[in-house]
This record gives sequence, structure tokens and C-alpha cells, in this order.
Amino acid sequence: MRIAVGSDHAGFRYKDLLREHLLRSGFEVEDCGTFSEASCDYPDYAHAVADSVEHGAAQFGILVCGSANGVCITANKHAGVRAALCWEKEIAVLARSHNNANVICLPARFVSVEAAMEMTDVFVSTPFEGGRHQARVEKI
Repeated sequence: MRIAVGSDHAGFRYKDLLREHLLRSGFEVEDCGTFSEASCDYPDYAHAVADSVEHGAAQFGILVCGSANGVCITANKHAGVRAALCWEKEIAVLARSHNNANVICLPARFVSVEAAMEMTDVFVSTPFEGGRHQARVEKI
């Protein structure tokens, strides 16, 4: 499975740690940047991750910024992308199982690295339930 990751400067450290965690777990990872803690514009990296998911190059995307709001708003502008802002494990599970989210957005300033890794793990391993949720997702 291929996962695209991206962040702005506020999420850079988390993004790099998550990338390494995913590689150790056997995933193929596309690193869409940023590549330093130098101030940058989050939409550039959110669009890159969302493009990868939108066009099928990656099955999932992971975006990290300070609050995760900006990257989430940006990613959701792409057709077929369902980005979810997650701040605890249960939200990540529901984003996948009920909403068929394919991009997780993590707020580096508000969650620990360990929580971000746990949310990422459950996000990529939780299946979409379909059923009654399928019709709802189709209305998005």
C-alpha cells in the first residue's frame, strides 16, 4: 500500500517521524514535503498529497500542520478526497469506518507524536463499513 505524506513547517517533525514509522511497518511512502522547518505555505503540500490520492497514486494520505484545519480544508477541495481532522484514536476509526476518509489530518500542536502514530495506524488499518454509510458517503 502506498501512502502520501505531507506537512507544513509546524508538522515537519511529526511528518518525518510518521514517514519512518510507516516505512518500518512495510508501507510504501511518497513524501510530498515540506523538507525542513522553514516557514512555508501549507496548501502547497496539502494539494500534493490530495493530488496523489485523487489520481490513485496513493491509497491514503497523511497531512500534518499546527491545527490540521488548513490542510484539511485544502485537501477536501479535491474530487474523491475525504480528509478528516483527527485528534484522538476513536475519531480516526470513525473517519474510516463511517466516512470512508482517505486522508487523515493531524494537529501537531495538539497531539503527541505517540497519539499521531496510533491514529495513523488505526486509520490505515480500519476498513470502511459500507452498508448504511455507503449511501451517505455517496451524497458528499
